Amino acid sequence: MPFPTRDHHAALRYYLAYKLSCREIEEIFSERNIRFDHSTLNRWVIKYAPLLEANFRKIKRKVADSWRIDETYIKVIGKWVYYYRAVDKYGAIIDFYLSETRNEQDARAFFDKAIGSSGFLNKVVIDKSGANVAALDTINISLWLGGYMLRMIEVLAVKYLNNIVEQSHRKVKGKMHQCLGWKSWMGE
Repeated sequence: MPFPTRDHHAALRYYLAYKLSCREIEEIFSERNIRFDHSTLNRWVIKYAPLLEANFRKIKRKVADSWRIDETYIKVIGKWVYYYRAVDKYGAIIDFYLSETRNEQDARAFFDKAIGSSGFLNKVVIDKSGANVAALDTINISLWLGGYMLRMIEVLAVKYLNNIVEQSHRKVKGKMHQCLGWKSWMGE
């Protein structure tokens, strides 16, 4: 498979950023006399999307220390799984996590991943998920026992404050419907 040119990078970006199918992008670019097959674009997505994600994580901007956390259900490889997602108070994406179950260990793994990629938080808005509450209680107890009483995370369960993360799910759900469910655990 040849390395994509600048135009082909644009095609890859269109696929990842918008609700366009590989065939639609192939058609758009063929109107500009840039030729590639839709199946080639699909192979580029599989090959280069994880590399792009790793590079983007390196240059990720600092996020606010007030987070909104939520989880939803998406289909991955034909199986419904939990999709944990965090955004800051301005809507900037912090991190995500896929899990087959919704329990304290998975919520804790998500928080550990998000804190590891974006730094510590002061405040978090969650829904009434018992798994998230238990994971945050465990983190706060660890902070307390470690002598970091001033660094404890303030936990709020205010439904309307979580609207920003609920809206953030829309793009993921839209892309999932477009591609008839995710085909791999890529990015995890």
